[in-house]
Amino acid sequence: MYSDWGSRMKRLLLLAALMSGIAGADEYKAVFDCSSGDADYIKSRMWLIGKTMDMIEQKGDKATFAITLHGNCVPMVSKAYDEIVDDEDEEAIGIAQKRLQTLATKRHVKVIACAMSLDVNGIEKKEVLPFVTISPNSFVDTIRFQNNGYALMTFR
Repeated sequence: MYSDWGSRMKRLLLLAALMSGIAGADEYKAVFDCSSGDADYIKSRMWLIGKTMDMIEQKGDKATFAITLHGNCVPMVSKAYDEIVDDEDEEAIGIAQKRLQTLATKRHVKVIACAMSLDVNGIEKKEVLPFVTISPNSFVDTIRFQNNGYALMTFR
């Protein structure tokens, strides 16, 4: 009878230790809002988001990120970005798009593009990359993320 009690106590202590380790991990929540039209800057920010996730996760914490895109930042989500951006920006936007795709597909970052900005930039919904969610108004999404405890990081 006592050995059964001891076994249960060991299991409970192990479970408590596991739970405290999970509860001890911090979650970093951020929404990155991009409206910049500077291709090199956008490229560098997509790298920085991934690097930031790496640093958080190396500490054993969790990074839950979203990216909202509007204004001059939305051409990056077009399958035909090379037809939209200036020739001198094509390479940087291509690299930014690859980084964005990695963030979305491998790192589970939510990517949201503003439908109004897509329209202004002449991008049809069928031209948008498959991992991108199209929102009627990305400001509404950014506000919702903030209301749910996400820190706002802007790229202008």
